[in-house]
Amino acid sequence: MISFNYESDFSLDEEALYADWLSKVISSEMKQEGEINYIFCDDDYLLEINQQYLDHDTLTDIISFDYSVGNELHGDIFISVERVRDNALDFSVPFDEELRRVMVHGLLHYCGYKDKSEDDERLMRDKEEEKMKMFHVKHN
Repeated sequence: MISFNYESDFSLDEEALYADWLSKVISSEMKQEGEINYIFCDDDYLLEINQQYLDHDTLTDIISFDYSVGNELHGDIFISVERVRDNALDFSVPFDEELRRVMVHGLLHYCGYKDKSEDDERLMRDKEEEKMKMFHVKHN
């Protein structure tokens, strides 16, 4: 089950549409959906998590904690809405597009994709693009 939680004023419009899309992404990677929590917050909230759990003193747009078991995906994905908004401006893309990219990025990590090397990062970007195109696809 995919759930959305809010630690800031932000809230997703049409949560069901996002949950349906993310479920399809999971299925397209031959994985099973477990408990996945998206927590939308601000920079300060995410910085505190970054410092406390990862010993990093930097701002970031996403931190994901993966509790997956085998092919069943479980985890908590924290997203700084402030950082996503700033990145959208920096990359000259709409906020909603950047938000979807970050949301699917966390899920792709659970599917086994990495982004530490150049090759891994290129594959991650390709997968993000592929999965973002699924957002508008209507399945009957």
